[in-house]
Amino acid sequence: MTVTHDQVQAQLTGPGGLFEMEEVEIRGSKLRTWKHAPATFRALLENSRFHGEAIFLVYEDERISYEEHFRRAATLAVRLVEDYGVTKGDRVAIAMRNYPEWVIAFSAALAVGAIAVPLNAWWTTPELEYGLSDSGAKVLVADGERAERLRGTAIPMIVTRAAGDLPPGARAFGDVLGEVRAEASLPPVELDPEDPATIFYTSGTTGSPKGALGTHRNAAQSPMTVAYALLRSIAMAGKDPSTALGTRRITLLAVPLFHVTGCFAVMTATMFTGGGLVLMYKWDPGQALRLIEREKVTIMTGVPTSAWQLLSHPDFGKYDIASLGGISYGGAPAPPKLLERIGDQLPQRQASNGYGMTETTALAIYNSGPTYLSRPDSIGLPLAVCDVRISDPLGGELATGEVGELCMRGPNVIAGYWNRPDATAQTFVNGWLHTGDLARVDEDGYVYIVDRAKDMVIRGGENVYCAEVEAALFEHPAVDDAAVIGIPDDELGEQVGAVVRLKPGTSATAEELREFLRGVLAPFKIPVRFWFRDTELPRNPGGKILKTHLRRETLGL
Repeated sequence: MTVTHDQVQAQLTGPGGLFEMEEVEIRGSKLRTWKHAPATFRALLENSRFHGEAIFLVYEDERISYEEHFRRAATLAVRLVEDYGVTKGDRVAIAMRNYPEWVIAFSAALAVGAIAVPLNAWWTTPELEYGLSDSGAKVLVADGERAERLRGTAIPMIVTRAAGDLPPGARAFGDVLGEVRAEASLPPVELDPEDPATIFYTSGTTGSPKGALGTHRNAAQSPMTVAYALLRSIAMAGKDPSTALGTRRITLLAVPLFHVTGCFAVMTATMFTGGGLVLMYKWDPGQALRLIEREKVTIMTGVPTSAWQLLSHPDFGKYDIASLGGISYGGAPAPPKLLERIGDQLPQRQASNGYGMTETTALAIYNSGPTYLSRPDSIGLPLAVCDVRISDPLGGELATGEVGELCMRGPNVIAGYWNRPDATAQTFVNGWLHTGDLARVDEDGYVYIVDRAKDMVIRGGENVYCAEVEAALFEHPAVDDAAVIGIPDDELGEQVGAVVRLKPGTSATAEELREFLRGVLAPFKIPVRFWFRDTELPRNPGGKILKTHLRRETLGL
């Protein structure tokens, strides 16, 4: 018998069940929330201690249990309060690779009521300095590489895994932590679900990056949303979802923790369920295969690029990866070829595609299993606490099948942008988040992304905002005009390209422009290809560059 989505949702969210919902007023809107979710991240952290000696974090040869993680986080929390004067509402920045210390610092900051500010570890020195300045960070927890980039900063710094001397005034993470006692406990603090918890930076199409201000409710509800998504997909495949509750998930994380996918779709969700999280120094498909075999990984979560590279690796067939039950990805459009390859190379494994944003605390819409196979071009169905509507330019709701802006609301939607009231008012309207993505919804409720209204390139899951790259190009003395476009790429989804017009009487090569950008932009933002033209770039009457024309001229698209 075929089971419908409505039947599955009613089964999972029924009274007394784990996913029972209740209506709560949040910032003036009545929204469905997970009734049995922890109220705050601190509560989530305290609950995680019940997982005891089960291994939580694996990094190379290091293994940290849930109990040990709690003790270290609690100890660091005390040090932040006593040594650095951190109080509720202060910002604690984190700038490092996916080390266990990232998770410990994040947990400690939120547990004392501070606001964690994860900074993009790929950022250059000016970009990192902007994040510290804009957030008003009181203390920075960094790895050796980021500490070296920020050697001149005046902000107190706690440094882990440094290869050389620490910057002046900085202290080593281990020295700050000191003795970690068995009876370690969190400092007292009163927290409300709507208290601010995180600032994740997300670049806008114009201007400087914006700090997305998330709450404790956002952080504590998101693991339930992920768990619901997984069980819903099992139930919609006609299987008993209760069978998954006794299976321990071991997740290989193939995306950075400083992205909401790594932090909320994976890390906090793992903490909630008591699973294991395998971290990597950097993404390497060969190393990923070795880790899947060694750690008996059950799920790999990344972007479509990482899934593609894993399947394409020459050593793919040399490892025992029978434990791998599926590959989950999001953050970028997934080429249809990827689903075909997973079906060919990993038969009986489940592929999953999720949609979310920094502003939705990661996952909001999910497609997995049979529904993904039948609708590979859809991002799936909204999750039970998330509402979706398609809006016209004036904010009116469009009919089924019509294309408009995708808008969402739910307990996962953030409070707004840090110190950016204008941007907040523009993006969050009457309780609805305006995503900037153009989409349609079919008669069964499945959502399809048609195009991106916001001008950006998604390279391997990393958002590259064209205006930022264009602004950097305009700083070059020879550049008269520039437009950045996405180049389709099977592996990365898109690469960054630039069409440039030089000033009369000047000259510049592609390599000269790339070299110019290297000190200004992170490497993933620098164009891999340049097109030089003598004529003016095509514009509409309002002066906006017609990038559809440029794509057609340069790429034949």
